[in-house]
Amino acid sequence: MDKRMISGDGDHIIRATAAGGNIRAFAAYTLDTVEKARMMHALSPVATAALGRTLTGAAMMGTMLKNDDDLITIQINGDGPIGNILVTADNKGDVKGFVGNPGVMLPPSPAGKLDVGGAVGNGVLTVIKDMGLKEPYAGQVVLQTGEIAEDLTYYFATSEQIPSCVGLGVLMNRENATVAQAGGFIVQLIADDETISRLEDNISTIDSVTGMLSRGLDPKNMLTEILKGFDIEYTDRISVRFYCNCDRVRIEKALISLGRKELQSMIDDNEPITLNCHFCNTDYTFDTDELRKILKKI
Repeated sequence: MDKRMISGDGDHIIRATAAGGNIRAFAAYTLDTVEKARMMHALSPVATAALGRTLTGAAMMGTMLKNDDDLITIQINGDGPIGNILVTADNKGDVKGFVGNPGVMLPPSPAGKLDVGGAVGNGVLTVIKDMGLKEPYAGQVVLQTGEIAEDLTYYFATSEQIPSCVGLGVLMNRENATVAQAGGFIVQLIADDETISRLEDNISTIDSVTGMLSRGLDPKNMLTEILKGFDIEYTDRISVRFYCNCDRVRIEKALISLGRKELQSMIDDNEPITLNCHFCNTDYTFDTDELRKILKKI
């Protein structure tokens, strides 16, 4: 399985086990991935934080998948002003996503931070795993806070019955509204009460994700701090990137799926049509001659 193993700097995920295999842990550094999403979608600071947290969580969850063709999708459908959030990831570190209202602006939360929970609002979080089976697995939970990390923690506990702790963070530069830090961690337990208690004590004293990153900790050192006192085995390192696999061929297939009647109507209008990929915000334009060629393929 190609995990795109890398060394040196760059967005990546570290995977590890601890406590004799009773703990499995993931930590991610995703600054470039989140910054690319911000620029691609012209995201406001709060939209950057919301999508960035979801991208980071999905990237780590994607590495839990076994097969190269497996995909995981996180859908967050809230009633807040950001609209829906949709993110898809695979097990090779490729992740993509978008939000309904990329320009949403909100005042800071009472704690003085970006109000992601206020932007998301009340609603549901759905995790869909497409693993090549007849029907994909789908688990759904009610949003607990809209802050993403707490909602994923609740999802793991209720839908997958795996005690977990999820931490996600995106820190913005105040001067130019670019991404200063982005990353996260997921720690899961298959353990006895003593191990759980020790881990809870550790997590209750650690800094925030962006605090750890701002202190210069990379994902490996984040896990070292989170799992202090445990024997840790670092298993692998996986590069992460914002990547969309759309191209003109895929868009042509989408046009073909509309059927002859709809395509003929577009041709009769005698105007070019433009289709937009929501994941990467790329426009694909087809003139009338190209539409006629596509129609002949049906």
